[in-house]
Amino acid sequence: MVSPCDPESLPAGEDANLRRIAKLERINAALMAHVERSMDQQGGAYSLFQTATMLEGRVRTRTEELTGLMRRLERSNEALVAAKEEAENANRSKTRFLAAASHDLLQPLNAARLSASALADLALGPEALAISGQIERGLQIIEDLIKTLLDISKLDAGVVRPAVKPVALNELLDGIAASFRPLAERKGLRLTVRGPDLVVASDPMLLQRIVQNLVSNAIRYTRQGGVLVAARRRGGACRIEVLDTGCGIAPAEHDLVFEEFFRGGGEGEGGEPGLGLGLSIVRRMAVALDHPLELASRVGRGTRMALTLPSSLTPPERTVPVAPVATRLTGARILVVENDPPTADALERLLRAWDAEVAVHRDRAGVEAALADGMEPPDLLVLDYHLDNGACGLDVAAHLQACTGLRRPVIVTTADHSPEIEAEVTALGAQLIHKPVRPAQLRALLTYMLA
Repeated sequence: MVSPCDPESLPAGEDANLRRIAKLERINAALMAHVERSMDQQGGAYSLFQTATMLEGRVRTRTEELTGLMRRLERSNEALVAAKEEAENANRSKTRFLAAASHDLLQPLNAARLSASALADLALGPEALAISGQIERGLQIIEDLIKTLLDISKLDAGVVRPAVKPVALNELLDGIAASFRPLAERKGLRLTVRGPDLVVASDPMLLQRIVQNLVSNAIRYTRQGGVLVAARRRGGACRIEVLDTGCGIAPAEHDLVFEEFFRGGGEGEGGEPGLGLGLSIVRRMAVALDHPLELASRVGRGTRMALTLPSSLTPPERTVPVAPVATRLTGARILVVENDPPTADALERLLRAWDAEVAVHRDRAGVEAALADGMEPPDLLVLDYHLDNGACGLDVAAHLQACTGLRRPVIVTTADHSPEIEAEVTALGAQLIHKPVRPAQLRALLTYMLA
């Protein structure tokens, strides 16, 4: 028998059909393979498309999150800027308030100090003199407290702008030591200054206040031994150290001693602690000057305060001091214009106790009336800067000069420490005394200006 699939046994037509079928099957297989490959490629592309879509969604989400975060940061920054401006405005308002309040507080304090000084000049018994001295010390403490609080407020508000210049350090330290040596000797302490001849770059007034406060603190809390003020070179800088053999500061209090009104556990001069403001204002001034301040102490052994400041290659300006010529106040005609009655009365009593002839008036109108009544031109004017109704005491000097053609020396008193007033008084060639007026300072200035 012949198999039906055997091509040789098939007719010629059927053989051709089989070959055609086989060819079609091969074409179909190729097409199927191509389709499968295409499907695989499309599947990969779709997968990539899905992945890209997912990533795009994630990017969009993250972008929205970042945008929201940026907006929140912007709002936070705006809130921080607003808070900073509010704090700065509050500081400035506090400074203005303290300046105004200190002016009102210093007026009666000024009258009290002048009255206490006039009282001390009277013939008093020992007990009365002791009470007068206690009153004077109490008034001095009140004055120091008010002025220190005002200084702290100005430093916090950024009102104080250091005027950095070359400073002869030895002269500054020697002057401070000379002023504190009597206090140290009364307590049986040695006060020593050591160091080479150095010139530093600093604000002389602020630097003097810093070292004065450090020396004052050291003497106050030292019962035996002494205080050393040493200046040393440190490369291109200088290091001022104030060392004492006092009670020392416990480690837990090293940061607290720079806080306001912190007095620590040690007792000061007379068995009483200080006001707790000395080191607080020292730190603020050191920060304003960018002078690093360091503290090292051991309880029962003593304390070392160190201030680092840059050296200066420029020599300091030298001024030739003018020695005042001694003279008597007897018979000197002094015109006082003061709108605060207690201060005016106290100043009049004090000047009369110094044998001066005194004319006291409340304002310019009173001076004009006195001149019209034949008052002799004064030898010197003591004028309060702030008079009633916004008037200025300097106007009295200008009016007197216009009327008499004479220019008399002028002393201006005020409780306002603003630099504008100081500049105005200096420009007119007058002398400025801040209230409360120290009688010794006033008498020395009168003696000098009447020479």
